[in-house]
Amino acid sequence: MSGSVDVSLEEPLSPVPVGPVPGDPAPAPRSGLLPALRHGRGLVGVVLVGAVVLLGVLGPLLAPYGPTEQVPGANLLGPTSAHWLGTDELNRDILSRTLYGIRADLVVVFAAVPIGAVLGVLLGLVTSWWSVTDVIAQRAFDLLLAFPALILGILLTAFLGPGLLTVGVVIVTLEIPVFGRLVRTAVRTVREMPFVEASQVVGAGPLWVLRKHVLPNALEPLTVQLAVSMSVAVFIEGAMSFLGLGVRPPNPSLGSLIKDGVRLLHDAPFFAVGPLAVVVALVLGLLLISQSLSEARRA
Repeated sequence: MSGSVDVSLEEPLSPVPVGPVPGDPAPAPRSGLLPALRHGRGLVGVVLVGAVVLLGVLGPLLAPYGPTEQVPGANLLGPTSAHWLGTDELNRDILSRTLYGIRADLVVVFAAVPIGAVLGVLLGLVTSWWSVTDVIAQRAFDLLLAFPALILGILLTAFLGPGLLTVGVVIVTLEIPVFGRLVRTAVRTVREMPFVEASQVVGAGPLWVLRKHVLPNALEPLTVQLAVSMSVAVFIEGAMSFLGLGVRPPNPSLGSLIKDGVRLLHDAPFFAVGPLAVVVALVLGLLLISQSLSEARRA
């Protein structure tokens, strides 16, 4: 037929380029939360936390004396060249006890909080998908959150006795409902989105949807909450040790050292300076990190 167009079926059609319309601004890609820690307050927080962690890890190498070693004739000395932070009433070097005491807080911050976060995330993911388990889990979370940290610490101390283990159990118990509720919010938000419904239409099960869609969308708020919970854990350890519910004497912790410093405030006003400075640096660093992560998430 004259005038017809001959189209070869063996030659593939050239693809039509897909991209932004000329003149439209290109969408800014999300680079995650970690770049927020490379400058400004985030970097200051990383430096402060890193310095405290380094002091705790290298404590046995940096400490001039053992944590319970008694120095003859060094009773309640002020800062000197031999004892930079002075000594206590039992002739023990405060600098050495502070360096060893940092380790107790590091265990609480970097072990108990992540354990509580993992348990809370798992419970929140599994129970929030179904209505019956969601109601049961939320009532259990309400029950745990009804106990103030110190009241819960006193109750657990009655069963477990004072010690670092008790402090860790208290913090794990307190963090489970915090992270469980945070994940529940993500589950309730993401499960109504079209791509989740499409996944279920093609046969995806609840566990697959939770692992592939819900958890990745909850990572950013979980990261921010992790930094906040770590700073709170430092206060909980300090408060429990201050009340005698934490690390047992003669082993040092920052909370117990501050307690001794308050007790000896009139005789040795310099006593608590070192432990307080470490607690302030650690908490301030964690708060700066959490603020930077939170701002990056909202950006």
